[in-house]
Amino acid sequence: MKHILVIDDEDDIREVAQVALEAVGGWQVSSAASGPDGLQTARAQQPDAILLDVMMPDMDGISVFKQLQADSQTQSIPVLFMTAKTQVSDRQRFLQLGVTAIITKPFKAMQLADQVAAALGWDE
Repeated sequence: MKHILVIDDEDDIREVAQVALEAVGGWQVSSAASGPDGLQTARAQQPDAILLDVMMPDMDGISVFKQLQADSQTQSIPVLFMTAKTQVSDRQRFLQLGVTAIITKPFKAMQLADQVAAALGWDE
């Protein structure tokens, strides 16, 4: 069973994503409410992929992503950014960082698992 870590500072987003990914994707889902918690959880649990919010207080998603990439324990985990920033320049900048994909917020809960599977090549 695939394991996904959702890192987002908004409780509602984490809950909706978790329910959608478990119910539709059939995956195990862990969550973290902040960048530092997400880094710790990623190291400890070694998920198959990480859904990471870009805009969070204290430590934003870009900083979290850079730390994941700098750590030999987590650098091979695919990361998908979740963001409300839909400008082409923002998306290009995120992809140049090396993220696997970008999921636009607000996302449709029933389509989230399909979006993640398609981005990661997990299609059935």
